[in-house]
Amino acid sequence: MNSHPSQVTSKVSLSELAFVFLKLGTTAFGGPAAHIAMMEDEFVRKRQWITESEFLDRIASASLIPGPSSTEVAIFIGQVKRGWAGLVIGGCCFIIPAAVLVTMIAAIYTRFGSFPQVEGVLYGIKPAVIAIIVQALWSLSRTAIKNKLITAIGVLAIVLSGFGVTPLVVLAVAGILSGGAVWFKSQEKPPLAAPFWKFGLLLKTAAVAVPLTMIRLFLSFLKIGAMVFGSGYVLLAFLRTEFVDRLHWLTEKQLLDAVAVGQFTPGPVFTTATFIGYLVAGVPGAFSATIGIFLPGFALVALSGRLLPKLRRSVWALATLDGVVVGSLALMAVVAWQLGRAAVVNWLTLVIFIASSIVVLRFRVNSAWVIACAGIIGWLVCSYG
Repeated sequence: MNSHPSQVTSKVSLSELAFVFLKLGTTAFGGPAAHIAMMEDEFVRKRQWITESEFLDRIASASLIPGPSSTEVAIFIGQVKRGWAGLVIGGCCFIIPAAVLVTMIAAIYTRFGSFPQVEGVLYGIKPAVIAIIVQALWSLSRTAIKNKLITAIGVLAIVLSGFGVTPLVVLAVAGILSGGAVWFKSQEKPPLAAPFWKFGLLLKTAAVAVPLTMIRLFLSFLKIGAMVFGSGYVLLAFLRTEFVDRLHWLTEKQLLDAVAVGQFTPGPVFTTATFIGYLVAGVPGAFSATIGIFLPGFALVALSGRLLPKLRRSVWALATLDGVVVGSLALMAVVAWQLGRAAVVNWLTLVIFIASSIVVLRFRVNSAWVIACAGIIGWLVCSYG
């Protein structure tokens, strides 16, 4: 733990804050866990901007609210160092490099995505992405599944999702069952967490009512950003339901390609939304989708200062969160199965999937390297095989 409080409380210029987060947003490959590890090294060990205990507190706070956890940790740190200005600059500078890069890749994809060379790269990447999702599912489930009740709720969530129940309802049922069980035992009155669900339902209603593509795109991603708990991979369930099944703006193939791009680019996995926005409505769509998916994270971090301490003290609230998290993992498992059937289509993709699974599960290789190697294999096979 840091023993230099004077250094921790020292003033940081906005330009320095922007520079550090731009650097992290450009170099942070490997998903949320890798991002958080890099932030810990940068802000706790190297720069001593915050203490180890403060950093862990920010991680815990980010896990209690919807949205991309590593991005919310960045927003929290910016807020700690420079208040509202730091909150905006820290979050934006972490997001912008990845969003710009993903927009450029989306532009190339829409023009050259049907060329054999590009198809070959994506052909190899897709089964590797499924392996990375399975690894994340395995790792997260070991922490999330705490008892028999949570296990049963997870199984029920898988069944509900398999029968086509919308992700929002699956998460609501999981949270209510888990929190309700504790409430009946303790008779503790539930905290005021209902506004989160009402906010999400309101956004869902608005997204259905508005016919304009750009506004509907923004509201769809705003709703998703306000509802996704747990890993960024849970985002896939919401994306598939919203854009493949409901709006029919994407195909299964395009969704997998969007996920692949989110994997091999630095920064938040949620920039998958940027790619989808570009496919739907070009550069304005990419901009609208990016703002929509990340805006709830900024708002919730800003508003959570007083609410989170109360939630941490509430057994009911923590139990409800446990249910929501296991429901999120159930959604993730169902989507992994659905997308896996589209990605693993022959012996080569099966070999790539198995090899990628072994590498990420057994040897903990950074997912960006796994994606890169799988893409090279796919390109070689399709070009010279």
